[in-house]
Amino acid sequence: MEKKLSDNWITEQHIDFEYKKYLLLAYLQHVSERFEETRLYPALSELVKHYRNLVALRDQKKNMFESFPEKLSGADLQHFKLVYEKLCDDDHLMREIETIINFSIPQFEQHLAEGKKIYDFIESKLNIYPVGIVPLHTDAGYLLLRNGDFNETVVFEYQISIFDQPAERYRAIGLQYVASFEKTLRNTYENIKGELLQYNRNLPNPATYVIESELTLPLEDTLLPLAKRSLVRFLNAA
Repeated sequence: MEKKLSDNWITEQHIDFEYKKYLLLAYLQHVSERFEETRLYPALSELVKHYRNLVALRDQKKNMFESFPEKLSGADLQHFKLVYEKLCDDDHLMREIETIINFSIPQFEQHLAEGKKIYDFIESKLNIYPVGIVPLHTDAGYLLLRNGDFNETVVFEYQISIFDQPAERYRAIGLQYVASFEKTLRNTYENIKGELLQYNRNLPNPATYVIESELTLPLEDTLLPLAKRSLVRFLNAA
């Protein structure tokens, strides 16, 4: 069962360092257990989200405090300057939040490094290549997935979508399950592609790619997310 950490875990309930430390370490222990099972998602993406939130909160706290107005509190006649103080005191609550943030960021960095190491190792065990002639347009087609020792080829129809953001343009991929083919001498990748041509005549010459995993992996939690990213990167490089 997937254990979640609330997006607002720092400010929810008791803002107490020891309590938040216990909450965080329990969650990260669960993440490590998932990683040991080679189940990277959604744990890895959740780690990235929480880490970015923490860094943003740390920076916002600093910016927020620096942006508070000041009031004249006195005059330093010896050095001929006026003395100001912040209208906002960095009180106990703010210090407690800062302590929680400063403890938490390295913890997330450590587990992110652990997850990335596993991710990179699995990715190095994925082999991707096209089946047959590659058409000019590759934003839609088929993905043939082989998962380690499993005796089948799982076929997905893929669709690439392009999203424009203010700073960049990126491609996202959607997969829809089509069919599974038992591994036999007859069910070569070329023959499977031929059957897919009969299945969907709207794709007369579909882009078709194989991703073979040398490792046997959890499909939903690991192989599919990595396969999607690998295919998008492969298409971008092409």
